[in-house]
Amino acid sequence: MNTPRALVEVRDLKMHFPIYGGVLKRQIGAVKAVDGVSFDILEGETLGIVGESGCGKSTCGRAVLRLYEATAGSITIDGTDIATMSQEELRQERPKMQMVFQDPQASLNPRMTVASLIGEPLDEHTKWSRQKKLERIYELMDAVGLNREFAHRYPHAFSGGQRQRIGIARALALNPKFIVCDEPIAALDVSIQAQVVNLLEDLQKQFGLTYMFISHDLSMVRHIADRVAVMYLGVIVELAPVQAMFDQPLHPYTEALLSAVPEPDPSLSMQKDRIVLQGDVPSPSNPPQGCNFCTRCSKVMDICKIEQPELREIEPGHFAACHLRNQDQITGRTGGA
Repeated sequence: MNTPRALVEVRDLKMHFPIYGGVLKRQIGAVKAVDGVSFDILEGETLGIVGESGCGKSTCGRAVLRLYEATAGSITIDGTDIATMSQEELRQERPKMQMVFQDPQASLNPRMTVASLIGEPLDEHTKWSRQKKLERIYELMDAVGLNREFAHRYPHAFSGGQRQRIGIARALALNPKFIVCDEPIAALDVSIQAQVVNLLEDLQKQFGLTYMFISHDLSMVRHIADRVAVMYLGVIVELAPVQAMFDQPLHPYTEALLSAVPEPDPSLSMQKDRIVLQGDVPSPSNPPQGCNFCTRCSKVMDICKIEQPELREIEPGHFAACHLRNQDQITGRTGGA
């Protein structure tokens, strides 16, 4: 059996937003939204990116697609480094990579019909005839479960779930290999969320898509993702196959996140220990020295306040950036504390 190749390779990606101040408006600092993340996404897999609001998930997704100009790092998609490309070269690569945005209402032009919205990428990147474009638009509407009769209606006539289906159809128009899903269900009713996630899974199987699925809903990430990366204050603190992550988290922050996931069984819910983190998330413009999580961690050691831990492979395929786990490796102990 052939091992899937890495379709997306990100190395030491940084996204710092400058802060200007003083009379002369000079740069006095930077918001380190993403501060040196590295990961691969294998062809055909879904990598979930999770973490609290403000941890840098969405910024990371946008930087990977060069919707933001990264401060540093390399981004290789399908064998091509897009980080240093000119805008004209990047435009040629755009069909390979697309994005599904969080708010379908904000990402769809209210003055364009469904057919115009879905067909816009075809207008930009192909020289097809009007008839061929219309056939492709109808194919895409079928694929995402939209009635063809809706093609000439405007976005305001649709529900949130239907609007997100329009956004997904538009993302699929040019047969991309890689799609960043930036919290695609966060703005939808709970009753619709599962439908949209199941649609994304069906489309992945049908078209062989690779996803970067950004969410703060851990139960949904558990359902859709193959591997999960946990972000905290601009860095990845844990990266593992989804089942290993949920069964045996190796980072104290991941443990706290998982303890907050609601348990549907009342008898099990009573037994579950909630880990309540103390204090607030530090400012990304002034992160703490050493480990970013040291100000809120119940297992903090002296080294945590001095030295930033590296993301290391603690168990096969399971990476964590934690001094506690590095010590466990040295003494031969692994597993949840």
